[in-house]
Amino acid sequence: MAEIRIADEDDDHLELTVRDLDSPDLEKSASAPSLASGEIIPLLSQNQRPRINIFSPSYARRKPREQVIRVSETEISPVTQLSSWVWSGSRYSGLLCMALSSTLYLIMELLSYNFSVQPIPLFETAFLRCTIILILSYICLKRIGQPLFGPAHARKLLVSRALVGYLSLFSFIFSIQMLPLSQAIVLSFVNPVMASVAARVVLHEKLKITDIGGLACSFFGVLFIFGPTLSVQVGSEVKSEILKGSHHIYALLLGLFSSITGGISYCLIKAAAKASEQPVNTVLSFGLVACPAAAICMFSLESFVLPAFETLICMIVLGLLAFCAEVLLARGLQLEKISKAANVLYIEVVLSQLWILGTGKAGSPGLFSRLVGCLLILISVSYTIYTGPAKDTE
Repeated sequence: MAEIRIADEDDDHLELTVRDLDSPDLEKSASAPSLASGEIIPLLSQNQRPRINIFSPSYARRKPREQVIRVSETEISPVTQLSSWVWSGSRYSGLLCMALSSTLYLIMELLSYNFSVQPIPLFETAFLRCTIILILSYICLKRIGQPLFGPAHARKLLVSRALVGYLSLFSFIFSIQMLPLSQAIVLSFVNPVMASVAARVVLHEKLKITDIGGLACSFFGVLFIFGPTLSVQVGSEVKSEILKGSHHIYALLLGLFSSITGGISYCLIKAAAKASEQPVNTVLSFGLVACPAAAICMFSLESFVLPAFETLICMIVLGLLAFCAEVLLARGLQLEKISKAANVLYIEVVLSQLWILGTGKAGSPGLFSRLVGCLLILISVSYTIYTGPAKDTE
């Protein structure tokens, strides 16, 4: 125990005395009737320290809030943070999801073109892909605790989305078997235009002049890219007897029907994703309808081909990528206006042409038209991203 004494009244310095609490001198001085006038002793002895009870004020340990937040942030990986930001952390999340979906579709195209070691019938490929999509969407919904069939008020939209989506897929598979590849690709990129028109009619979305101009600019870019191949007489790509007479017209009409139903399917995806508040429900509903329907078409219209091990691995990887692309597409349509989201899909054409130009596979006769088409699409998509979703998102 420390004591402070004033040595003298006229002196200015203090004297510090240290004593032991258990010493007898201290007990005697404590029991003395009178104390020195200048001596200071503690009010409480060692055995009289106050006990802390529930009414005593508590003093928390100093742990700044910023330190807690920093610790929690460091535990999250950068990939998870980036995925969360793309999914819902930015006002451009809808456009980013559409761009990532288009990129995944391009990767699927490149993988199937470069690593296909065995020809597989289209309905068999569609069956395996839809099966993988069905399984992954089921696992995803079970893991996050969402109902598999969505809320009751959204089930009609989910069923409609599944039926119309499979009609589009079914007609596209038939048209791509009867049409040249360039014509089938051009017809498939009519989908964004049809989706914007259907959104105006079905969902009553406002279709501005800038949206129409952007879609027209992107589609003209597609025509510039595939125009030289469309003008060439078809003979080596498909059998000539299939394209004779009315068969070619029927194939074109079937491809156009695929584009129309694909555009309507985009509107149903947007409506169902908003109603169910979960875009994975739209993917699951499509898998529930497309998987058995593709199996029926596979066994009734085509001969089954047992894939080799390398081909099976490639098909499984393509199924995984297709699931991610479908989920991102549904999320982008859920967040963004359809005319803007659909216009971003044309970025797939630009990326594919840049890949062709980078690998040196582009021919010199159609090089200028390819560059002009890519420039038109880039201008249109860049303007869509520049205007942003804030003013037009409904």
